[in-house]
Amino acid sequence: MSANRWRRALAAGGRSALMSKGPGGGPCKLSAAQVRELEAVLEAGWTGRSTSAPGPGPRVKALTQLPGVGPFTALVILAEVGDVSRFGSARKLASWAGLTPTVRGSDRVAHYGHISKQGPAWLRWVLCEAAQTAKRSPQSASYQAIARRRGKKIATTAVARKLATRAWHLLTDAEHALAQPDAAPAAQTGTR
Repeated sequence: MSANRWRRALAAGGRSALMSKGPGGGPCKLSAAQVRELEAVLEAGWTGRSTSAPGPGPRVKALTQLPGVGPFTALVILAEVGDVSRFGSARKLASWAGLTPTVRGSDRVAHYGHISKQGPAWLRWVLCEAAQTAKRSPQSASYQAIARRRGKKIATTAVARKLATRAWHLLTDAEHALAQPDAAPAAQTGTR
């Protein structure tokens, strides 16, 4: 199902569209809790009224700090990435998402090709869509230099990769911040 067809189905079908197949026929990786949170955010955004569902979590709030990333994009990133601690570095997340170039090498010669496109297509799609907006922000100053050298499409993909690495840093910081308050009460109870 293409991205545009998925968005139209989501607008028309609600929960059944969210639980349907992803691009390439693979199953959608949204859990039931994420579907409820996504529906609440979309309902509030489309109707302009607040819902009885709790607000977005701290990880969604952290991701919406990125240029071009809104609540929907943040939820898709969280649904696809899952637990960010399974990636040792931001580079590994970008590689898993398929936003890094393929490398063919022999001896001391390395030839860099197109992006690998390994990993979830939804994540690549949503990061490239966010990059379309982010490339106009002052934080993405490198876009112009890359676009002059390599072309606009390659520069947009480079911005999407940078968004993925920034998302990794924000998510790891958010997880450390969530883990610290749990450790503080344990230390206080042990001193009594």
